[in-house]
Amino acid sequence: MQTKAMKKIALLVNPAAAGGRAIRRVPAVMDQLRGAGIEVIALTGTDARDALRLATGAVRGGIDALVAAGGDGSVNLAVQAIGDSGTSLGIIPLGTGNDNARSFGLPLGDVAAATKVIIDGATRQVDVAVAVTDEGVRRRFTGVLSAGFDSAVNERANDMTFPPGRAKYLAAIIAQLATFRPVEYHVTLDSEEIVDHGMLVAVGNGPAYGGGMLVCPAADVADGRLHITFLHKVGRPTFLGVLPKVFSGKHVHHPSVTVHTSGSVRIVADGQLAYADGERIGPLPVQISLLPGALRVLVPDSQGLPPLDSPPASI
Repeated sequence: MQTKAMKKIALLVNPAAAGGRAIRRVPAVMDQLRGAGIEVIALTGTDARDALRLATGAVRGGIDALVAAGGDGSVNLAVQAIGDSGTSLGIIPLGTGNDNARSFGLPLGDVAAATKVIIDGATRQVDVAVAVTDEGVRRRFTGVLSAGFDSAVNERANDMTFPPGRAKYLAAIIAQLATFRPVEYHVTLDSEEIVDHGMLVAVGNGPAYGGGMLVCPAADVADGRLHITFLHKVGRPTFLGVLPKVFSGKHVHHPSVTVHTSGSVRIVADGQLAYADGERIGPLPVQISLLPGALRVLVPDSQGLPPLDSPPASI
C-alpha cells in the first residue's frame, strides 16, 4: 500500500445513479473534498460517450485521481478513461449494486467515509481484465464478465423501468427463465478446452455482480488470475434451486457447476452476449486477458492489503 496526497482530482458524476437519487449527495462530497484542500473538477456528461470524453480529457490534462461518483457502470467508464495513464481510481459508491466498491473494501452506505478514503490517499494495485470481441470491441473491467443467462438478464433489466434497484434484476431473472435455453459453449483456458451445453459462463476478476451475487466467490482483484464459473445444463427446477445460493457463493459446490482459474479465457457460443461490470460488450466470441497490477485504486488505509510486486502491465 502506498499513500499520495491528493491535490487535484476529477469527480465523474453519473446523474442517473440510484435512479437519480445519488446526484443529491454530490455537493456534500465536493464540499468535503474542497475542505481538505483538494482541487475538484466536476464532470457530468450528457451520455456515456460524452462522459468518457470528459474523463479521458481530464486524465490527459493531469490529475491525481479520477473519482467515479456512481455505481459499477461509472467505475467501468472511469477505468476506460484511466487506461495505462497511472492515474489513481477513486470511488464514491452511489449506485445500486456497487460490486466493485465492495471488492475493493470501500465503505458502503457512508458517503462521508468513502470521501475520506479519497482524502487520505492510500492506494493499492489491482488487476484489470480486458475483453475483446471478434467484432473489435475492447473494454477493460475490474469485476465480472457474464455470458449466457446472466448477460441476457442484464440486457432485459436495462430495458426495465420498474421495479427499482436489486428488485429489477430479480424480476428480470424470473422473466428470462421463461425463454432461456441452454446453449453449447466452447471455452478455451490456458491449458484446457471445455465444450458443453450450459446456462452461463462467468469470468471474474472480482467476485460479484448484480448487487452482491458471489458468482465467482474465490476471485480476488489482486491474485493475478481469472476465475471462471461454468453452470452446465440443468433443468428449470434445479436452476431455481441453485440460484439463491449465489448470494453466499455456495452454488459452486453443486455438481452442475465447475470452477476454473486461468490467465486468459476465450468464450464462443451462438447468439449470446457478453456483459462486463454490468455494461454491454457485444456478441460472443470474446477473448479475456488479464493485466496484473495495472490499476491503482484508492482504498481505506486500514485495509492492510499490500500492492503487487510486479509493475503495472499494459495492452
